[in-house]
Amino acid sequence: MTTVATRRPRALLAMDPAVSARLLDAGALARLTALADLDPALVVDDFAAPEARAALEQAEVVITGWGCPPLDEAVLDAAPRLRAVIHAAGSVKHHVTDACWERGLQVTSAAWANALPVAEYTVAAVLFANKRVLALREEYRRRRAPHDWLGGHPAAGNYRRTVGVVGASRIGRRVLELLRPYDLRLLLHDPYLEPGEAERLGASAVGLDELCAASDVVTVHAPELPETRHLVDGRRLALMRDGATLVNTSRGSLIDQEALTAELVSGRLDAVLDVTVPEVLPADSPLYDLPNVLLTPHVAGSLAGELHRLADAAADELDRYARGLPFAHAVSPEGIHRSA
Repeated sequence: MTTVATRRPRALLAMDPAVSARLLDAGALARLTALADLDPALVVDDFAAPEARAALEQAEVVITGWGCPPLDEAVLDAAPRLRAVIHAAGSVKHHVTDACWERGLQVTSAAWANALPVAEYTVAAVLFANKRVLALREEYRRRRAPHDWLGGHPAAGNYRRTVGVVGASRIGRRVLELLRPYDLRLLLHDPYLEPGEAERLGASAVGLDELCAASDVVTVHAPELPETRHLVDGRRLALMRDGATLVNTSRGSLIDQEALTAELVSGRLDAVLDVTVPEVLPADSPLYDLPNVLLTPHVAGSLAGELHRLADAAADELDRYARGLPFAHAVSPEGIHRSA
């Protein structure tokens, strides 16, 4: 609940106007305008536009979202009073530039809030994968008659299955938290883990090769970085057990998609893919039609009504800023190179 602010800083909305229309409902706009001197009708996606330049000159806070242009040196020169960036979405890499850190801007992101639906999607995928839902659906549709389903799928079920989580990111940690109540063996690979950290998260720390070889489901939650391209390559896919499932809600580049497609076409592996390379596959891609693949169009993150959680998160941080409090979910330049 919003506490009455000690002051109302001048703020500017900067994002794709179509995003703003979905993200900020009447309640969110009312809350933001109560906390800040903000024109809810002005949503900037081009900092060179005259109305944007005039607003930048006075803005102390920029509330950003998907589609915000880069806050580069030229933009900051036009915004002499700017002190804070509140991002109502996930990664800030696309618009918070080195110039922002050099200026000493305070930056916060709703990445934690956007991580929640991704983790929920992942947990659903893991549980369905171990239950052999894709295979059972196809067989049921084909038979359309009584059958010994238990005898036909003796490995189905989640009890004592092994799930390997690649990356102790916000999402990876939330996935581990949500999976903890189930009778699963949890493995975790992350090169930046502190000693004992995996155990505190309810998992066993292992190398990536061991994780791939030992897991019934491998779920990828590492950031997209040059060093993570094809992190799960053809060799590591070959290590996975016959009938294992790969879940990817991170970025398509982390998987060698050509090698994965070959494994999926062969029927040896299953996959739940919310991201691919390219992001929209060609119409003739076999991944659309394979019975052992669940393919979705990058919707694991905040969707429809879930966007309002991001707006609430941004308003909460604006409330803290207006009262002179530090951000609850501050982003620092030191850790940004290892984040999504």
